[in-house]
Amino acid sequence: MNSKNETANSTINSRGDLLQRISTALSARQAMLAPEHTQALRLFNGFYEGCPGLVVDLFASTLVVANHARPPDSLEDFVPDVFAFYREALPWLTSGLLKRRHATDPALRRGVTAFGESLSSVITEHGVRYALDLTLNQDCSFYLDTRNLRKYLIQNMAGKSVLNCFAYTGALGIAALAGGARHVGQTDLNNTALTLAQQSIQLNSFSGRMEILPMDFFKAVGYFKQHNVLFDCVILDPPLYSNTPQGTVDLLHNWLRLINKVRPLVAHEGKLIVINNALYLPGSTVMQTLEALESTGFVQRERLIPVPEDITGYPQTVHDYPPVDPSPFNHPTKIAVLRITRKDGAPATF
Repeated sequence: MNSKNETANSTINSRGDLLQRISTALSARQAMLAPEHTQALRLFNGFYEGCPGLVVDLFASTLVVANHARPPDSLEDFVPDVFAFYREALPWLTSGLLKRRHATDPALRRGVTAFGESLSSVITEHGVRYALDLTLNQDCSFYLDTRNLRKYLIQNMAGKSVLNCFAYTGALGIAALAGGARHVGQTDLNNTALTLAQQSIQLNSFSGRMEILPMDFFKAVGYFKQHNVLFDCVILDPPLYSNTPQGTVDLLHNWLRLINKVRPLVAHEGKLIVINNALYLPGSTVMQTLEALESTGFVQRERLIPVPEDITGYPQTVHDYPPVDPSPFNHPTKIAVLRITRKDGAPATF
């Protein structure tokens, strides 16, 4: 991927410039628009496609426009035109939501209805239904950039036990269950978010069992270590930064420590899936961390999972690139699947 210094001109000089760019972006995604209107995808990523700060997502029949500008007022004049464009281009839309990411009022960050009344509460992806709460937080309760990881879990977790750390609303764990996992533990400190995982279970018919663990990450890992619990697969998808009395999460400075903390929970020949979405962490630095793990002889990198093109932009739509180079990953959300070998050869116990 190109560096920031090799960008094309992304300056928006008029409403016409913006409407042309979001129109080109929509055309590039036409093949993704299913007639059932149940999917979730990114219609425009202004950070790549020519209007930094503006992101437009589709969740079933709800359009979500996110204004990430600092201050938000710098993009506000364009927002009515954006909603008008999509309502004309996609006349089946039933509602719209505007989120102002850097507003001082938390309610504005969570979102204000721009049109319609009922926001979409369910989407379908790879045949799996997921419960949503589009105003749960400043995000939309469902992360589009990990779509390919959910597909991997559906295809590879049959008969496995899975621990999903920092599960949030549990979408990755739900994907594992959809793939036939026999047991999934979903652990997160936010019990309100975890209720969406329970709702997602009710939307689907799974044979496996899900356990909700509303616990601090460090406390949960300590519990499993104390009881010698091992999983076939552990998913580590931490936030950029968090701090609790139990410990600190900092993807820029202590990611390796987090990996080494959960690695003992992976059974012999099991999988450890690690995700680092730090925008200012180069992909080369992430690879150095993975190579250091491989040098121990007990970790083998199996694959890197790319982020979908509707998130990264398409060749004909890209105007800008990330502030630091994420390569060999294709996006600052860097996803790797590792295979773990244990000296004791211990199998999964859960």
